[in-house]
Amino acid sequence: MNTNSKKTVVVGATEKSGRYANLAAYSLLRHGHDIELIGLREGQIEGRPIQTGHPVLDDIDTVTMYVGPQNQPPLYEYIKSLKPKRVIFNPGSENPEFERQLRAEGIEPIEACTLVMLSVGTY
Repeated sequence: MNTNSKKTVVVGATEKSGRYANLAAYSLLRHGHDIELIGLREGQIEGRPIQTGHPVLDDIDTVTMYVGPQNQPPLYEYIKSLKPKRVIFNPGSENPEFERQLRAEGIEPIEACTLVMLSVGTY
């Protein structure tokens, strides 16, 4: 674990290889970040469980979204309750309504790609 590790929740996690949420989980681990995985179906990535529902999680730095805006409303209160410093809206997950809510709670919304951020060192 590196000292700059940012505990990250991957929302929309899946075991399906080739899906961006799956690639991001592997990339986050390769870059030394601790991850929590939340998805529609239980499973695992690199021995870490994909949890369903709204598990209790602590010390979250970043939430990275791989869920389309139409499927996000049931997650609004849960994600805000995690009190992350930031929420990354990956391409296709951008949601101006939720981004406004996050700003109002002091959480930074970022429209960016987690994979690109990791690869260029801006994560």
